[in-house]
Amino acid sequence: MNEFKGQAISWQIVNGAIELALHREPCNEIGSGTLEELETFAAALPKLAGDAHALIVHSTMKAGFSAGADLRELYQGAQGMEKAEAVRGVREFLRRIHAVMNTLDAAPLTTIAAVHGVTFGGGFELALVCDIIIADRMARFCFPELRLGLIPGFGGIPRLKRDLGNAVVRDLLMTGRSFNVMKAQQIGLVSQIAAEGEALRLARATAAQVGKFDRRTSMAAKEFMKPIPYDELKREIEIFCDLFAQPAVEEGLRKFVENEGVQPYLP
Repeated sequence: MNEFKGQAISWQIVNGAIELALHREPCNEIGSGTLEELETFAAALPKLAGDAHALIVHSTMKAGFSAGADLRELYQGAQGMEKAEAVRGVREFLRRIHAVMNTLDAAPLTTIAAVHGVTFGGGFELALVCDIIIADRMARFCFPELRLGLIPGFGGIPRLKRDLGNAVVRDLLMTGRSFNVMKAQQIGLVSQIAAEGEALRLARATAAQVGKFDRRTSMAAKEFMKPIPYDELKREIEIFCDLFAQPAVEEGLRKFVENEGVQPYLP
């Protein structure tokens, strides 16, 4: 399946690079529908990888790359459930999204996230599975989960710690503040900065460059430099589920859902 167009994502192969587009209104919130389509992509990836040397993940939404998890779906889905049942549902969702993220993290391709605008929470975590992050100058990165009484649940803490170290994780996590693209490049999160609206173009040029190298050598280098922290990822799921059972989380989600702002995910 070299081409796919779903409700939340689409993909096609362009000049040897798989281009995975996120296009769910308003800002690519990741709920059950997006997860199902991402699972379809993960299942198709081994065959797609035979016809490509790179994967580019980008968004067609004006607001940004992704605002993260679909918190309205999370809150509304838990209403009317016994707490234990709701936690089981969350644990199963996390198990599935982690399987997708781990597949992308270990993909036998050079992977590039081309981001702009809002790159928050689960959207930030999706960018972190990629080998290279290219951002336009309006991109912002944030882990706002502590405002809800939670931690990032899609693998963000172990992957950011792997890539940049504990100090950056603590800053983003404990303050909830956002980093602009200049700060993100200064700490090594972003490798290239594009003009506004030009991140995908720059990602395509980068994909063409990496296509000049022997793919087996590139994958050997990737496996050496980018180990997947499986044990910490499993621990993250357990901590998230323990926190989700606390009353403060339901109250935090309720306030988010009742926020009538245009962009309620902004800190």
